[in-house]
Amino acid sequence: MSEIASYVIHGASLVTPATLEKVLRSLPMWKVEFAQINAPNFPHLVDQLEFLADCVEDVAEGAYKDLPYAALSAAVFALTYAHKKTDIIPDHVGPLGHADDSSVARAALILHRKAFAAYADKNDVDFEKITHQP
Repeated sequence: MSEIASYVIHGASLVTPATLEKVLRSLPMWKVEFAQINAPNFPHLVDQLEFLADCVEDVAEGAYKDLPYAALSAAVFALTYAHKKTDIIPDHVGPLGHADDSSVARAALILHRKAFAAYADKNDVDFEKITHQP
């Protein structure tokens, strides 16, 4: 298992219902923030973050009830990580500034591939297109 995957598993294990509530209140603003990410070296990052945000919202609102809590907490962790201003590689650091954000989002999606693919299928989202490249 990669170090990033272990990092995501550990971070997800710290997500509580209170964390989820805080993230839900912030998600509308975060979605705007994510849509403005300019990361040409990570062309799927914005789509991955939007997918994870939509999934978290749908689960929290009861519109989708089949996502395991481990996948939900990984999504919450990935969204929180991408939003943070201080992370492993600062976002303003040239072309690699979003490498860590992309790695965390991708690891969350890969770790819970089956669960997120089922959510994507139910919502007519091409999961392969979102996860094809980092």
